[in-house]
Amino acid sequence: MFTDEKRGILEIVERYARTGSVKNDQVKVTILPNDKTSFVERNDGDGRTVLLDEYHVDGKTIWAGYSTRSGTVYLSTVTHR
Repeated sequence: MFTDEKRGILEIVERYARTGSVKNDQVKVTILPNDKTSFVERNDGDGRTVLLDEYHVDGKTIWAGYSTRSGTVYLSTVTHR
């Protein structure tokens, strides 16, 4: 789990945008299909919506959000604007 959620997400987004790597020792990282701005996380039949925030890194736009329930960062690359 993150001690500073926003900073942790930003570090993952920057690494992903620059290298394509999603390796992280603190949280699980899941790549979603392109152009997603939210994700419904299923857990024992219940659903929880994770809203993604927009990040801009090196000319790329990536939507990213963090679920405290599962300890997962979700990423989605923007392919068109």
